[in-house]
Amino acid sequence: MNTQRIGTTALRRVAGNPNSFFTGNVAKIGFASHLNTQTRQVATQKLTPVDGDAITAKQRLVRPVSPHLEIYDKKQTWFGGSAWQRITGAGFSGGLYLFGSAYLVAPLLGWHLESASIAAAVGALPLALKGGLKFLLAWPFVFHAINGVRHLTFDMGWGFSRNTIISGGWYLWGASIVGGMYLAFFV
Repeated sequence: MNTQRIGTTALRRVAGNPNSFFTGNVAKIGFASHLNTQTRQVATQKLTPVDGDAITAKQRLVRPVSPHLEIYDKKQTWFGGSAWQRITGAGFSGGLYLFGSAYLVAPLLGWHLESASIAAAVGALPLALKGGLKFLLAWPFVFHAINGVRHLTFDMGWGFSRNTIISGGWYLWGASIVGGMYLAFFV
């Protein structure tokens, strides 16, 4: 609040009593801008609300309409990588923030989120459950990595034919599932 008052007071003093440097520069700027500025006469007329609505209605008829999701071919884009790229990225970001926050408040709440405690808890789980949990963490990581490369190729303008998009989607899903299984069960 005090900073605002100081700034307002300073502006009032400058506006009320400008120095010679300030007024000299204003004259130079005004002279230079007058030489480079184009002007045109504008004619305005008063419109009634009905006339204004009629003009707006005519303008709306020629405006471009942005496409809706229903225009896309479901066979080409259904279950596509772009939505899942965002979902996996948001999942990783949310998980990082959630675990980071829990790790910070763990000593206050008596939780044990140290590496040794987590390793002991996971070690006590049955083998199938451990593999399933590892797959649930590994698959989004592999998918996000592979699909990130695919998006980079799209950014370069490669692979936009229909057959390439469809086959690339199948390869993406297959490679991410195989890669997630490899990380979950062999690493």
